[in-house]
Amino acid sequence: MSKKVNDAVEIRWHGRGGQGAKTACLLLAEAAFCSGKYVQGFPEYGPERMGAPITAYNRISDEQCNVHSNIYTPNYVVVVDDTLLKSVDVAKGIKPGGILIINSRKEPEDLRPLLNGYEGKICVIDAEKISLETLGKNFPNTPMLAAVVKASQVLEQERFIADMRNSFEHKFRGKEELVEGNMKALIKAMDEVNVG
Repeated sequence: MSKKVNDAVEIRWHGRGGQGAKTACLLLAEAAFCSGKYVQGFPEYGPERMGAPITAYNRISDEQCNVHSNIYTPNYVVVVDDTLLKSVDVAKGIKPGGILIINSRKEPEDLRPLLNGYEGKICVIDAEKISLETLGKNFPNTPMLAAVVKASQVLEQERFIADMRNSFEHKFRGKEELVEGNMKALIKAMDEVNVG
């Protein structure tokens, strides 16, 4: 028997082309699959250029999910670039009890006026700062990936960290500094994200 869409954890990602939101979405799907979950991870393509707004989606479930549509009522929304708050209704459709996870240096209450009346929970993390400290460049997707895992608790954190090490070691074979930098970014983001 297939799982209804309501029973899956649904995550919508908002970012800009080149920031790695699609990559983070696919890494989350890979980690969830390694944990024995049924997963979907897919981007929504539009104008495919650097800096253009992009959207990506995850469904994660303990049972098979046969729904294959975009996600309109997510449990969690991840915003990789807070400048999108001025042009995209990132909080649209978020379920009651859902969480908005935003890469920003600002406090949640400073961001709320940009969220079209959204009154739910907001978690912020300075993914740029973490990325610069651990990788030497602004790659916000790795810290945002860790933030969504911490906020959603959709995956067991120690298993997630171990699976991501394996993934990074495969992806960055022979580039130990990238493996270690990404691992430091994951762990630091899990420590710093305020899930209140």
